[in-house]
Amino acid sequence: MRGARTIGIRARATVAFAAMALVLGGSAGTAHAGLLGTLTAPVTGLLEVVTAGWDDGVTTAPVSMATVADAIGADDLWARGVDGSGVGVALIDSGVVPVDGLDGDGKVVNGPDLSFESQAADYRYLDTFGHGTHMAGIIAGNDDGSFRGVAPGARLVNLKVGARDGATDVSQVIAAIDWVVQHRDDPGLGIRVLNLAYGTDSMQDYRLDPLTKAVEEAARHGIVVVVSGGNDGSDRPSLVSPATDPYVLAVGAVNLKGTASVLDDVVAPFSSRGSASRSVDLVAPGVSITSLRDPGSTIDTEHPSAVVAERFFRGSGTSQAAAVVSGAAALLLDARPDLTPDQVKRLLTNTATPLLLAGGRAQGAGRINVNLASLAPKPLFATQSFAPATGLGSLEAARGTSHVADEGVELTGEIDIMSSPWDAATWAARAEDGAAWNGGSWNGADWTGDCFCALSWAGSSWEGRTWTGRTWTGRTWTADDWTGRTWTGRTWTGRTWTGRTWTGRTWTGRTWTSPA
Repeated sequence: MRGARTIGIRARATVAFAAMALVLGGSAGTAHAGLLGTLTAPVTGLLEVVTAGWDDGVTTAPVSMATVADAIGADDLWARGVDGSGVGVALIDSGVVPVDGLDGDGKVVNGPDLSFESQAADYRYLDTFGHGTHMAGIIAGNDDGSFRGVAPGARLVNLKVGARDGATDVSQVIAAIDWVVQHRDDPGLGIRVLNLAYGTDSMQDYRLDPLTKAVEEAARHGIVVVVSGGNDGSDRPSLVSPATDPYVLAVGAVNLKGTASVLDDVVAPFSSRGSASRSVDLVAPGVSITSLRDPGSTIDTEHPSAVVAERFFRGSGTSQAAAVVSGAAALLLDARPDLTPDQVKRLLTNTATPLLLAGGRAQGAGRINVNLASLAPKPLFATQSFAPATGLGSLEAARGTSHVADEGVELTGEIDIMSSPWDAATWAARAEDGAAWNGGSWNGADWTGDCFCALSWAGSSWEGRTWTGRTWTGRTWTADDWTGRTWTGRTWTGRTWTGRTWTGRTWTGRTWTSPA
């Protein structure tokens, strides 16, 4: 295969996935957890999508990326030769597979695989779940023909944290963010944007939470951080974490109603309304968005009716909306590379188009228009001055109700997946310095290799490493549990991940179930 590099981690854990579902897209449960993006709500409704998920069984027409590009003004930038070239977008998700549109030379660079599947060489860096590939297509897919993402010239840096059901622990996500910060200027990366469709239902104050501290440090180190606001609608008086942090770009989902015009747009019912003190910053297309399909992945297998024209797949959620905004940020930085993250946020919110049929908490500044943002004067007073996050709070509280489990034993308390104790003060100081990683070690344990010296479908990739520590249950990490699994690109067999506390909400969705 062509064009990417990689990083890895491997494990033996059986991940519990049943009570959480924030942003990604999954297959069980109805609570919040550390999944990846559009896993929160089941798709229901006879006429249109009213909750987040993979749109099988609904009659809402699929929305093409061409329509999305027209609606947000991306095609106007393309016409001026602006396509995101030279901009790296870090995608912390469930991995990426080299389908047409993501297999071009240099399109994907594989960073470290920090997921439980990193211990199995056949699945390292690859998206066995299906969410990450869908996001990648929206952000920067490009097959030089029928399909283009928002920023078709941008480079994707793939950091896999989610396994085949999307499950991941908050410590894996924080480690991935820290790696992005530390390696943002590595040759061939040039990371200027970070896309995160992950969220938990933590109610810990953002000024204490280690996850919000991690995304703030990314922003302070020059990275535009785009996060999903959540798929809880008005059910919860808060956005998901880390969207609660005011320094990042929190994104809600809008229904285009089949047209590029803003006049008929409505905010999706599932898009989180947040609170009076913190709601989404803006909205972007996030209903029935058609992007690249990952054949044989969990989502693909469980939602066959969401397939569009064989090679595409459609889904709804603030995950999809955040991916649109990440692509738009890449376009804006291509056009105006001297912009800071605060200036990007101010330009995108100042030039957004207010919706006639939505309140302020639902839509923030309105629907994104990246073309107007690219033409507007540089804002003079864009620096944000909110109270900063310290990261000195609890790692367990950052999980909210979302927990992974090994042999039925949930990971809880102030430890990471390697059973390493969490020292908030030490970690926070290192994160502020952009030095939380020491080679392939994070929080005192070896998680991955320390160079771009492995081979994969993407070409040269970040090397993996066998985990030599123990799980939170005291068992030694091994790859034994992966024996006999088969990933052929068409089917996935083998041991399933259980779901006790993961309902898909962490990947800004609830559960990807079909309507009755």
